[in-house]
Amino acid sequence: MPRGLDFPEPGELVVCTVSDVKNFGAFVWLDEYPTESGRKKLDARSKNPDKADAVPFASGDFREGFIHITEVAPGWIKYIRDYVREGQKSVCKVLKVDEAKGHVDLSLKSVNEHQKREKVQQFKNEQKADKLMEFVAAKIGATVDACWDDFGYALVDKFGSLYAAFEAAVVDEAKIDKIEPGAPWVAALVAVAGENITPPYVDIDGYLEVTCPRPDGAKHIRDALVKVQKDDKVRVSVQYIGAPKYRLLVRAEDYKTAEEEIAKAAQKVIKSIESHGGEGKFIRKE
Repeated sequence: MPRGLDFPEPGELVVCTVSDVKNFGAFVWLDEYPTESGRKKLDARSKNPDKADAVPFASGDFREGFIHITEVAPGWIKYIRDYVREGQKSVCKVLKVDEAKGHVDLSLKSVNEHQKREKVQQFKNEQKADKLMEFVAAKIGATVDACWDDFGYALVDKFGSLYAAFEAAVVDEAKIDKIEPGAPWVAALVAVAGENITPPYVDIDGYLEVTCPRPDGAKHIRDALVKVQKDDKVRVSVQYIGAPKYRLLVRAEDYKTAEEEIAKAAQKVIKSIESHGGEGKFIRKE
């Protein structure tokens, strides 16, 4: 949840709970923007998850938004309840914000299924990150609010979100230590991340076509492919497709790194084959 922010920005995607449906539109709660009373209830629910139902949310616990009927779905709408109903979770796009009046205009029809899935996953990730921050606070004997003031906001500024910071701590803890080298919270955060976060990664592939006319050409090709798989700096595996074609697969923490690594791996193989009188080429996509 975007702590410290009272209102969303125009163009932002927000997770909402429909609170009231009228013929002219639907009123919703903005789940990521609790008011002071809502935050207290969220804290109470977090501390006693088994008794969460005993702390019900009510009007005023979250910022309110409105979806006009023309923004509910494309085309003419005969019955608005065919599209929205009380208690429904939705992802909407923020159209306009009037902080002075407390008005937030939203659009449901402007969000496609891909955006909806991504936003819901992001929302769940941040909920998990909030919980992990409680674990960090417990490890260093501080309050969650103090943790946010001391390093939480700095992490969000650096990595874009709290969950992304926990992911970074799993992949490369040095990135976290740079925020405040040697600080007690760094070791605590890295430990909590290691216990609760699965390292993120992406997979990409490409194809090598290599030939070597020498009598022992097959050996040189095999040696080059085996060697590149043993390179700790290039996490690559090779699949035999059928001479002279081989498939390279790379797993990395992000697409940019993956693209760089697969290009380096391919170049190493080609350079090795060329040194033995052969030739090769790399095809990123077949």
